[in-house]
Order: sequence, then C-alpha cells, then structure tokens
Amino acid sequence: MNYRELGNTGLKVSEVSFGTWAIGGSWGKTSDEEALNSLDRAIGEGVNFFDTADVYGDGHSEELLAKATKGKEDQIHIATKFCRAGDIHDPETYTYDRVAAYCEASLKRLNREALDLYQIHCPPIEILKDGQVFEVLDKLQQEGKIRNYGVSVETVEEGLLCLQNPNVKALQVIFNIFRQKPMESLLPEAKKNGVGILVRLPLASGLLTGKFTKDHVFEEDDHRNFNEHGAAFNVGETFAGLGFAKGVELADQLEWIAEGRKSMASAALRWILDQEEVSCIIPGFKNEKQILQNLESLSEKPFTEPELAALREFYEENVKNHIRGPY
Repeated sequence: MNYRELGNTGLKVSEVSFGTWAIGGSWGKTSDEEALNSLDRAIGEGVNFFDTADVYGDGHSEELLAKATKGKEDQIHIATKFCRAGDIHDPETYTYDRVAAYCEASLKRLNREALDLYQIHCPPIEILKDGQVFEVLDKLQQEGKIRNYGVSVETVEEGLLCLQNPNVKALQVIFNIFRQKPMESLLPEAKKNGVGILVRLPLASGLLTGKFTKDHVFEEDDHRNFNEHGAAFNVGETFAGLGFAKGVELADQLEWIAEGRKSMASAALRWILDQEEVSCIIPGFKNEKQILQNLESLSEKPFTEPELAALREFYEENVKNHIRGPY
C-alpha cells in the first residue's frame, strides 16, 4: 500500500481507500457479513481510511465501520458527513444545535470520541456562501469532537468557494475519466492551499469497469435504477451525469486503456492516482472481490503522455457536452 498526505491535516491515508455508500444501501442487495469480511480484508491489505455518511443506510454504514475497526481506532481513520438527514436548503439544518446533534449521533454509531474528518454533505451553494456552518464546525473542532473538517461538493465553483476558508482541510469531489473539469483549476488550487482531495465515484457508478451493456437492468433499490435522471438527488452522482446508455457507449470507446493493464477498472483508477493533487480514491464495494479488484490499481503502470493527451481529447470532444447537472 502507498500512503499520501491528506492535505496539511497531518494524516497519511492509503491512496486507495474506500467509500461505504454501497454497503449501507441504495446499491442493490447487500450482506452485513460480506461487508464486514470485505472491510477486514481491506484493512488487512493496508487500507487505513474509509468514508461514510450518516444517511448511508440511515447510519448503518457507520455501525458497520465501528465493528470493523474496533480496537484499531488509532490506526484506521474515518471520514463521515452530515446535513442530508435534514432539509439541506433550510439554514436551521446548519445551526450549532443541529450539527452538534448530527455529530454526536455519528460518534455514537462509530463508537469514537472524535471524528478524523467531518464533511458537509453536498450542501447548496447558498449555504457555503453564507458561511455560518463553518463557524459551527470551528466550534465543534475547539470542543474536540472533530479533528478536521471538509466539504463534499458537486461543482468546481463550490469547491473553489470552500477553498476561501482556511480551515477547510479536505474536498470530496466527483472526478474520473468522464469528469475531468476539476483538473483545470480546482485540483491545482487545492494543492496550493494544502487541502486534501478525496475522489468519489472514480468508476462513474461502474461505467468505467466496462462490464455493462445497454440492456443491463439494475435492482429496484439501486440508485442507478431510480436516479439516472436526477429524480432523487444530483444527477451527476449517477453515471457521472451522462445517462446509462450514453455512458455505456462512451465506456466501450475506452476499452483500449486496459491494454497492457489488468482491467479497464484498475486502469481508470490508475489514471486518477496519476494526478498528484489527489490524496486518495474512495471507490465503493460490496464484496471482497471488489476490494481486491480496486487495489489492483496500485500496481498498474502509469499512463504515458500520449495516452493522457488522448484521454483529455476524448473528454473534450466526446464526453463534456453530454454531462448533465451542476458540474
């Protein structure tokens, strides 16, 4: 395992870490036993950082992480998120009393005394512009309930706005071969400010594994079934905002990235890890096989300059204009 600095937090995190949305729910059928075995395997392979949220399975992902990391709290770092258990547009959701209650509930489920990283969970830009939530987080930090805080954002504009606050230590962004916009200004600015970058949806909801055909049908409770067009939350969180059929079509055109590499998925993850500003990727998983497949990216050969140029051109000419939703 390789480790990278999480900005200037003082934390060193495994460059391949994992998100726990899938094991909490909204990604089809899950098994707690399989989830716990997978978490144990990841930790055994050197993974020391996991991302979760209070709404993943209504806190179930946090409870699973508590079981998996019992006795290893000092070695395994956890980031969680808040605000989506309430009305994200209501300023009251971001008051001290409300955020402190969210924080205490997460601490209880995680069985921890302090949170390594506490993130605002994709709030509206108006909340970020108002800025009072940052004062609330400063207070929780002073009280010792959180060690660092950051923001999970939907757009580059939101990320750049967050960077104006010197106490924001990490940004969580959607970034992959289909979503290259953060490379233009956000990633360089974050690096300049000593802010860590967590990359979510690095495989574009599975599109970049190359395993889907256009006639694939997702389970009813899988967000890839019910949020393809943004019915439940930001459309960019599902298939990079491309829509499934267009995403499969574009993924088919990228099969060449697997040439000389283990798989299309590990190659797609390697492309992200080749960006020096990235602290870690946080792909999801539901079983041990997926843990090991994602870890294969660690040993993949880096992309050459011609390959990088080809992927940039592909994004500009074939992908960018098809992305829907705030970006």
